Amino acid sequence: MRLVRFLTGDQVRYGRLEGDRVRELLRPYFENIVPMQTTYALADVKLLAPARPSKMLCIGVNYRDHAAEMKEPMAEEPTLFLKPPTALAGPGDPIIHPKGVGRVDHEAELAIVIRRRCRAVPPEKADAAILGYTCFNDVTARELQKKDGQWTRAKGFDTFGVLGPWIETAPGDPNRLAVSCRLNGAVRQKSNTDQLAFNCQYLVSWASRIMTLEPGDVIATGTPPGVGPMRVGDTVEVEIEGIGTLANTVAAEHEHPKVTHVQ
Repeated sequence: MRLVRFLTGDQVRYGRLEGDRVRELLRPYFENIVPMQTTYALADVKLLAPARPSKMLCIGVNYRDHAAEMKEPMAEEPTLFLKPPTALAGPGDPIIHPKGVGRVDHEAELAIVIRRRCRAVPPEKADAAILGYTCFNDVTARELQKKDGQWTRAKGFDTFGVLGPWIETAPGDPNRLAVSCRLNGAVRQKSNTDQLAFNCQYLVSWASRIMTLEPGDVIATGTPPGVGPMRVGDTVEVEIEGIGTLANTVAAEHEHPKVTHVQ
């Protein structure tokens, strides 16, 4: 099942994708899924980021092939950092290249979306805490990451946490999905989540022992090899097997001076 947040007129609604139509849901799908009679043509609505997380938890260097690319040993525990909720962007939204910032990179990732409030979840019960999975682009100001020595500024700009296009509740085995990233149609990243050092269920359990997870929170599971720069005017696509494709275009900050909030 594919779950969407969408805009019709000036109203934000929740729905279930049915072919080329969206069936409206009575309430947000984090509570329970109650379909209504109302449907919309997918072409007539704007898809939004499918969750409004209170926090985006991101995992660094979690692909074995990425660690090998960087000639780094795998860590004994996940490397965790946070993106603020104001970094959220959705499918089709511009990724804003901030003024005065140098290299801005794409990082294709599988994201976990949390179903319900949870704390200290045992690994064997992690699936019950997961609503589904979606695509994520962990946009990064690479030069600032190296300059600062920690990642908050480099990862935290508005539009640097791109999520969508929907939540897939059953993509297959989440620990065995093909992940790729295309820049202007050329493949830049290509791997599989079977390369994850810490799999999805482990990450939910591990993160929930650190902090309470809320409905709609996102855990981005790390990026495979091939991260690289994006330039203004580029189109970047994150594709994950069993889920779909998240597409965005990079824009200069002066072209979108009013993009200072998320929907």
